[in-house]
Amino acid sequence: MFDSRHIKTFHAVVQAGSYSAAARSLGYTQPAITQQMKALERSVGTPLFTRVGRAMRLTEAGEALARHAGIILESISTAQQQMSAITRLRTGRVRLCAFPSATATLVPETLGRLAAGHPGIRVELLEDEPPESLGRLVRGECDITLAFTYPGLHEDVPDEVAEIPLLEDQLTVLLPTGHPLARRRAVKLADLAEERWIAGCLRCRANFLHECAEQGFAPDIAFTTDDNLVVQSLVAEGLGVAMMPGLVLSFLCHRKVTGRALDPASRRQVSAYVLREHLRIPATALVLEELKAVAENRLGC
Repeated sequence: MFDSRHIKTFHAVVQAGSYSAAARSLGYTQPAITQQMKALERSVGTPLFTRVGRAMRLTEAGEALARHAGIILESISTAQQQMSAITRLRTGRVRLCAFPSATATLVPETLGRLAAGHPGIRVELLEDEPPESLGRLVRGECDITLAFTYPGLHEDVPDEVAEIPLLEDQLTVLLPTGHPLARRRAVKLADLAEERWIAGCLRCRANFLHECAEQGFAPDIAFTTDDNLVVQSLVAEGLGVAMMPGLVLSFLCHRKVTGRALDPASRRQVSAYVLREHLRIPATALVLEELKAVAENRLGC
């Protein structure tokens, strides 16, 4: 209904008391002021000013608009300042959903870089495993999702979602420190065929079972847990061994647990996912750039 330029001019006329005085304060010609006020009156559907002799007075509608004009202009100014802050990365909010080993490694380092360079950017952290985390992205529950896939696993990514590869995460085996194979630099999966195993999330478990089948055995899975620290504790007590992503070695907490690479090497792909139309949102694009920078330092982990 209102053109903000007309409201600004109207407010100037009310403050100055006349068209000519408002024209001088705004740097306009008086005919330009007159045209704008006529356009505003057409918009509201009623006169805003009336003349009594040489004096100009507000009509009832003009008085009502005058009471709100300052608030309207202040709200517009505040909105402009907030939009400027968002586009210049002085503020912004990004909801990031990630799987546990990423929230313990990639995410904290990324948030540290953001806090140092862009302290006004707020990142809200959610945790979920794929494919559920991708569903949360599509439903609008988060802005960026970190997820992983294994060789041979086709990720069903909707057309509106962009995938940004971050790193290849080498799989490892966690062994009790005193285990005979812990002295080796790399371990063959088939050499652990008789061990009891600790399995992880559904996607990791499916890949684990596939790789064991490729090596000709069905593993004895004694425990299943998504918690990486629980896995380490179980291994430390000699209750089983586990195939885990290399990222876990970054926060290996138990002195009684040793991580060894698989022979032959096996890897999973870690990627960021975002709605394509959100790639143009400054804060989202910034978080993606920081994630890529952090991941580059971990290539081959």
